[in-house]
Amino acid sequence: MDVADLTPAQARERFRGGERTPTAGWCKGWTQANLIAVPQELAYDLLLFAHRNARACPLLDVGEPGAVRTRLFPGDLRTDLPGYRVYQDGRAVADTGEVVAEWRADLVPFLFGCSFTFERALLAAGVPVRHLEQGVNVPMYRTNVPCEPSGPLAGPLVVSMRPVPEALVATAIEVSGRYPMVHGAPVHIGDPAVIGIGDLGRPDFGDPVEVREGETPLFWACGVTPQAAVMASGVEFAIGHLPGHMAIIDARDEDYRET
Repeated sequence: MDVADLTPAQARERFRGGERTPTAGWCKGWTQANLIAVPQELAYDLLLFAHRNARACPLLDVGEPGAVRTRLFPGDLRTDLPGYRVYQDGRAVADTGEVVAEWRADLVPFLFGCSFTFERALLAAGVPVRHLEQGVNVPMYRTNVPCEPSGPLAGPLVVSMRPVPEALVATAIEVSGRYPMVHGAPVHIGDPAVIGIGDLGRPDFGDPVEVREGETPLFWACGVTPQAAVMASGVEFAIGHLPGHMAIIDARDEDYRET
């Protein structure tokens, strides 16, 4: 079966069984989300950080301390994503396919919106999505734009990039802007140096993609931003998704579309 035609439950079953892959293009019509689980003592700070930086951290769901599922993710958060990243003292110490042994009773899981959600709407409007064309992970970059801090949490805005033909830039802005709960319209258009990106060919997360003549790079706020804050702030312990390897939740893309 084409991965685009899978249900969220079918996708989660495949990931639980060991499939490891970026999830762009999976489960058409179903929403994908960023995962970050932090110790309970940090949960309020993360909630406030999300409120203050809503473009990058649009909160879709949050679980109880120690929970392995949430209202929108009825699978197992420890096994049903295709990749995880474990942090200790702000450093990424492991990329792994499951985190059963690492999951702690004090961890509070947060699910944030993901820009993969509006990619099918872009395609339907005739806007190309290059990482889908090339079969790679979306490129993501740390910027020089600081997030609004909350308690001990601070760090840079992370963005994802999609190159768009100049004639379709306005269309891409309008289409993605209909989805404010999954990052909405781009936060920057054009020259990457303005936001501190020196080389589009060297993303901090994900894979580089081709930017062709006559195309403009568009940058969307990215849900990896909380993980960048975990690193910048030296958080004692946290678990996130491996960038681009998302939680596929039981909500429809159209649930987050504004008319």
